[in-house]
Amino acid sequence: MAETALAQVMAELAELEDPKTREVNERHGDDHGVNLSKLRALAKRLKTQQELAGQLWKTVDTAARLLAILICRPKAFERDELDAMLREARTPKVHDWLVNYVVKKNPHSEELRLAWSADPDPVVASAGWALTTERVAKKPDGLDLTALLDVIEAEMKDAPDRLQWAMNHCLAQIGIEHAEHRTRAIDIGERLEVLKDYPTSPGCTSPFAPIWINEMVRRQHAK
Repeated sequence: MAETALAQVMAELAELEDPKTREVNERHGDDHGVNLSKLRALAKRLKTQQELAGQLWKTVDTAARLLAILICRPKAFERDELDAMLREARTPKVHDWLVNYVVKKNPHSEELRLAWSADPDPVVASAGWALTTERVAKKPDGLDLTALLDVIEAEMKDAPDRLQWAMNHCLAQIGIEHAEHRTRAIDIGERLEVLKDYPTSPGCTSPFAPIWINEMVRRQHAK
């Protein structure tokens, strides 16, 4: 029964494959051609199915793994399972969805945050920083924000792209959420100039930390 379900779902994913969508996704390092709105609609129809999610993940297919993330039970995974899954998740979208939709909702998230932040693999470390950014915004008690800024100031400029992006997000979040650290966060951003020239679409906020911080603070005050 389960094997039939897996075959049916893989067949549906194959039908959703679109060459133009794949072309766009591959520019961002994601090797699949499934429209994400259609993928979400399929997930909504399938509902939560932990066993099927595990089978989809094992196919190694990127679209199947994204679907697995959408239909799994985030709290059902053991710590070591999530660690192994993150290390296998080398495409950006699978990596991001796994962290945001699964790990953040799992009881082992804090333990993984600490382990991943210190990992020598920059892609794994970026997941640790993403979890730290979540805590900066929602549960900052117990975090040493000054020490985080020290690390960002020392390491962000020369960090590999994915890790640099995650550290920059953390820098911006500290500046946005914690007024006592805002001046220093903006100063670090201005001196390091990370993502200063990042192309930004009209109507979108630049990821350059000083602009990002000031804009989000302005919006908070405008409410």
